[in-house]
Amino acid sequence: MEITQKFFAGVVAMSALMPLALLPGQVHAQQPGGPQATPRIEGFNVDEVRRLAPGVELNFELYGTPGGVASLRIAGATRNLTLIEVEAGQYEGTYTISGRDNIAARSPVTANLRVGNQVASAVLTESLQVGVGQHNAIAMPGPQPKIERFNVDPIPDLSGGNDLHFTIFGTPGGKVDIAINGVKGKILLPEVSSGEYANTYTIRNRDRIASNSIVTANLRVGERVTSVILGKALQTAAAPAPVRVARVCNNCGTVEAVNLIEVKGEGGYLGTIGGGVVGALLGSQVGGGKGRTAAEIAGAVGGAYAGRTIEGNSRASNHYEVLVRLQNGATQTVTFAAEPGFRVGDKVKITDGVIVRNP
Repeated sequence: MEITQKFFAGVVAMSALMPLALLPGQVHAQQPGGPQATPRIEGFNVDEVRRLAPGVELNFELYGTPGGVASLRIAGATRNLTLIEVEAGQYEGTYTISGRDNIAARSPVTANLRVGNQVASAVLTESLQVGVGQHNAIAMPGPQPKIERFNVDPIPDLSGGNDLHFTIFGTPGGKVDIAINGVKGKILLPEVSSGEYANTYTIRNRDRIASNSIVTANLRVGERVTSVILGKALQTAAAPAPVRVARVCNNCGTVEAVNLIEVKGEGGYLGTIGGGVVGALLGSQVGGGKGRTAAEIAGAVGGAYAGRTIEGNSRASNHYEVLVRLQNGATQTVTFAAEPGFRVGDKVKITDGVIVRNP
C-alpha cells in the first residue's frame, strides 16, 4: 500500500514538470500560413468646413482593404480618431474640435490602416477648410514633376458596382491622387512600377458620375505638385442604332379612286320583233296608198330599233371599281357588285383579288 501511494505521488510530480504542450486537451494557436498582403488605402478625404472652431465636426472617409483597423492623427489635435468600417473597405469617423485643439486649415492629417501586422499610411492632400486649396500645394523652385499620360479604361455603364481603371505615367517616386466630379473625396493611385501609377475605383451607388465628368489628377513629388485633367470620356460611346430599311409591301397600297361603272345590256329578238310590230301598226295609221305602205315600213324599222334599245336599257347593270395605287408604284383595280365601302385615301391590302383595310 505504501509503495502504491509513492508511485502515484511520483506520477503527479512528474506531470507537474511536463511542458503544457504535452498535456492532453491543450489547444494551440496556429500561425497564419504565409505572409500577409500589404493593405492598401485607395481613398482618403474630409468634408471641408467653413471655419475651424471648438464644436465643429470634421467628417473623414477612408477607402481601402476591408477587415482592418483605421485611425488618423490630425496635427494640432489632442487625440487620435478611430474610424469605423461601415461597409466592406469603407471607414468613416467624425472628429469634434475641442477648445484645447490647435488645428489649422493646412494641418497635416495622417491615416493608418492596419490589417494584421501590416500597416498602410496616407496623408490627406486637401485642406480642412473650404477655399484654402490643397494641403502643401505650394509653388516651389526647381523642376516640376511631369504627367506624361493620363488614361482611363471607359466602361459602358457608370452605375454602382462597376469599375473604372485609371493609369498615370509620369515622374517616378511621387504620390498621385485623382478627383472625379460627382464622387466624394479623392482616389489614390499607388506607384505600381517606376513612373506608373494605377488603381481601380469601384463606383458607389451614391456617386453621380457622367460620361463627361471632369477628372483631375495630381502628382506630388516632395513639395511640388503637377495637375492635369483627363481628356477622355469615362463611358464608351453608345452603339449606333441599327438602320431600319423600309420594306416594300407589294400588295399594300392606297385607294386612289372609286368609280361607278354602268354597263348597258343587249336587246334580244323579242324586243326587236315586238318593237317592229308596234312600229308597223303605228305607221299604218299614217297616210294612204303607197304613203301608208312606206309609213308602215319605216314604223316597223324604227320600232324594231326602239324595241331593241328599250330591252337593252332594261337589262343595263351597275358595278363599282376601286383603283388602288400599290407601294411599288403599280396600280390594281378590284370590282365590286355593290358599293364597296372604301374611300379615296384608305390604306388597303389586296390578297388573291380580295381587298381589305390595312391598319
